[in-house]
Amino acid sequence: MLDQEAIIRINKSGWDKVSDQFFVGSFDVLHYGSYAPTEKELNLFGDIQDSTILEIGCGSGHTLEYLAKHGARELWGVDLSATQIETARKVVSNLNTPITFIEAPMEEIPGLPLDHFDKALSIYALGWTVNLQKTLSNIYRSLKPGGVFVFSWEHPIHSVVEYTDDELKFRRSYVKEGFEKHESWRDTPIVMHNRKVSTFVNELIDAGFVIDKVIEESNVDENDTSNPNKWYSGVKARIIPSTLIIKSHKP
Repeated sequence: MLDQEAIIRINKSGWDKVSDQFFVGSFDVLHYGSYAPTEKELNLFGDIQDSTILEIGCGSGHTLEYLAKHGARELWGVDLSATQIETARKVVSNLNTPITFIEAPMEEIPGLPLDHFDKALSIYALGWTVNLQKTLSNIYRSLKPGGVFVFSWEHPIHSVVEYTDDELKFRRSYVKEGFEKHESWRDTPIVMHNRKVSTFVNELIDAGFVIDKVIEESNVDENDTSNPNKWYSGVKARIIPSTLIIKSHKP
């Protein structure tokens, strides 16, 4: 049975190996995930100008680049992967906005200031945590009163359904939560944590957050002809949401 520290080590090693596969490049619109509405459509994050912002799971740094170019006053990026942090530093190296990077698991973030940030976000990263309660507590304590937290993650229903033999089929139980080890995720071992939508909602509430909005809609172009056997496809997104987005705030 793997303990939490062992899972973090496995996932850190995995992300250090595959980080180059997630080098998305610069973008003009903030995306929350596959087939999900964008920030331009949702306006969850509000005005970025002169804001102090924390990103949990900053990856290649392109979201930080976007935030800096849209007027953020100060940025912090946290990521487990040394390779991702190295890439992110290069991506933002020509920007004038002060950016602090912390290479650490999101469950334990050394040097994270308290009551400091106006906003926090996590795009397709929060679900990697091995301890959702501790991670949300870190984010909550780092926000100023009134601070906004927005995160997206693969929708838990999407995660349990796959397209096989021209049908969508459940590959495992939705209601059974826990760790799931994948021996060859992008050709490297990683460990995922299966959680229900209600778990994310209830853990946010228990951490002290007030939930403002829950979004499960999918945007699928009528001309989408993507291969239905792919993990993300228009066929699948028309039937079940691919992405879960939640906006909350610290009262």
